[in-house]
Amino acid sequence: MGRALAHKESSFSLPIDAPERRRLPLLLRHAWYSLNQAFRRRITHLSITPDQFTVLRTLQEHPVASLTQRKLAELMSSDPNTVAALLLRMERNCWLNRRSDSKDKRARQIVLLPLGKKTYAKARKIALTLQQEALSALPAEEHDHFLEQLATLAQACRTAAATVGPRPAKSSTSKTNTARITQ
Repeated sequence: MGRALAHKESSFSLPIDAPERRRLPLLLRHAWYSLNQAFRRRITHLSITPDQFTVLRTLQEHPVASLTQRKLAELMSSDPNTVAALLLRMERNCWLNRRSDSKDKRARQIVLLPLGKKTYAKARKIALTLQQEALSALPAEEHDHFLEQLATLAQACRTAAATVGPRPAKSSTSKTNTARITQ
């Protein structure tokens, strides 16, 4: 316990990007990559990928009869082109159906099909078991608090991603060169 406390105290005196200090991006990446790989290995017999599971889960958990591809990509925090490619493969597996939106012919609605629901149910059991295994690294009474903090952190990251930073100032050299070109 004394060693852990000493490490905590000493890490606060280091610069935020010091290699000896625990860094958020690296920790999140290690956790996500390890969890994703463990899940991928456990669901391979179902012929489904973690990303496809996320599509099925998102469709299953949202109360609307169908979602558009754009809304699905937003809910998954994913790129619309990536989601479109996923949906094409999943449609071929008869897990879902895409059709033109009655209100906007450019939009595609996605409807979860019975085989998709069945595949989701099987993979969900595996996902829940894996989640419990991962959370077992923490005391049981801390699980909810940890997940709440992680959700808060995820929202802060989404906010940061949506924030447009200041543009770099143009140097006086570029202004001079532009002025010469236009004269």
